[in-house]
Amino acid sequence: MERDNHDPAQWNQAVGYARLMCARIFRDGGSPADALAAFGVRGRQKARTDWSAAVDDIAAALCRPARAA
Repeated sequence: MERDNHDPAQWNQAVGYARLMCARIFRDGGSPADALAAFGVRGRQKARTDWSAAVDDIAAALCRPARAA
């Protein structure tokens, strides 16, 4: 969990959104790896099989600053 480096309000919003999207993917029969792919996140090895790790990795990706083009 990388939330120590993020604004608490931003982290809370990111986790909520990641949980919502993961729940939708789960409901449609997807896997944690599918959720990571939907967000373009490589994630840790554990996140490919564990929903809570996938939510954490997706939330961390949502909190990263956008890269300039």
